[in-house]
Amino acid sequence: MEPTNQKFLERVVSQRALQMGSSFPCQICVVGFLCGVCLTSLFLAALTSLGTYGFGGISFSSISMGISPLNSSSEIINVGTSIDCKFKLKETEKWVVSQQRKTESDDERVSLLTEAWGALLTDKADEESEFLQRFGLSKSSIPNAPHLDNCKLSARVKKRLDTRAGAERFPPWTTWKGSLDMFPATAANEQIRHFRHQAISEGAYPPWIVGSDEENYPLTRKVQRDIWIHQHPVNCRDPTVKFLVADWETLPGFGIGAQFAGMCGLLAIAINEKRVLVTNYYNRADHDGCKGSSRSSWSCYFFPETSQECRDRAFELMQTKEAWEKGIIKGKENYNSKEIWTGRIPRVWGDPWSYLQPTTEINGTLIAFHRKMDRRWWRAQAVRYLMRFQTEYTCGLLNIARHAAFGKEAAKMVLATIDREWPKVCSS
Repeated sequence: MEPTNQKFLERVVSQRALQMGSSFPCQICVVGFLCGVCLTSLFLAALTSLGTYGFGGISFSSISMGISPLNSSSEIINVGTSIDCKFKLKETEKWVVSQQRKTESDDERVSLLTEAWGALLTDKADEESEFLQRFGLSKSSIPNAPHLDNCKLSARVKKRLDTRAGAERFPPWTTWKGSLDMFPATAANEQIRHFRHQAISEGAYPPWIVGSDEENYPLTRKVQRDIWIHQHPVNCRDPTVKFLVADWETLPGFGIGAQFAGMCGLLAIAINEKRVLVTNYYNRADHDGCKGSSRSSWSCYFFPETSQECRDRAFELMQTKEAWEKGIIKGKENYNSKEIWTGRIPRVWGDPWSYLQPTTEINGTLIAFHRKMDRRWWRAQAVRYLMRFQTEYTCGLLNIARHAAFGKEAAKMVLATIDREWPKVCSS
């Protein structure tokens, strides 16, 4: 009977417990107990993650736990970990700040060098000097700009390459594009000068043609050389030398492409009639940027189409009625529009355009030949000659454009190669 009574008692207790547990007050107590356990766990976890937080040299974690930190190995580990993390955090912050300062310093140096180069490009020397003095800089302390040309030196060298000098019939086209010719000549170089003159006379090519023959139009080197010789006679006052003086097109609807096309036609007429072409008024150079005799002239942007002696002689003949009557000098009004725009192309070099590779495609087929090939070839030759050398003014304009586009990138490259701190060392 005892086992039966025991089972009966257990059932009664279980049912009573179930009834108590399902009661509302009991459920509230259980939920409150569980919430208290959760809050206590979260509070202790927060204290553990914060580590030691001292008030007057006393460990907050030790007070919260109610024991000394030396009496618990886990507390020692927590304290050491928190100190190590705090140290690494500070070191990371210092590194980030230092990198930010370094970046700001580099940006300032790049901006300073870029502006210094820009100041050197200005035409006003006073403003340039004021800028350099403001930052304690001098021209010698500013690194060279790899993206800018030395316009004064370049113009001087190219002028030598475009001028007959002394008894020589040709410029120094065989002396490394004129660079070696800038050094003083000695008596020992007379033999070299003789061979140089002979080489040029026999067909040395002009230095403004870049690349191999395959990279240029057929006969480009020879044609450019022959045009230069035609436009630069040895003696411009020789009675056999005739001239064609012509203005550039000035009609409002004519762009620079039409102006080039018209001048190419006039150059063709001059070569066919054995005349020296002299260009006169150029409206796109009629502004304050083109100074002195280069104003309203093609020579503001590129080297003139002929020598200054021939220009002076042509303008002198324009004042004499006899020169016009004898045909020694002619103007654009002596030719009609058809002769200028669609006139005969010079044939002194044969028909080199027939060797051009076809580049015109129509319906998927390359056209090997068409009626405009000769005119395209000639206009390319004429424009290349007219734009053979840039003047100092054009070089300066290109420098300004290149600096605006690539100045900062060039400054970064240059500063990356400087071993010393610029500009501190230069200004000290």
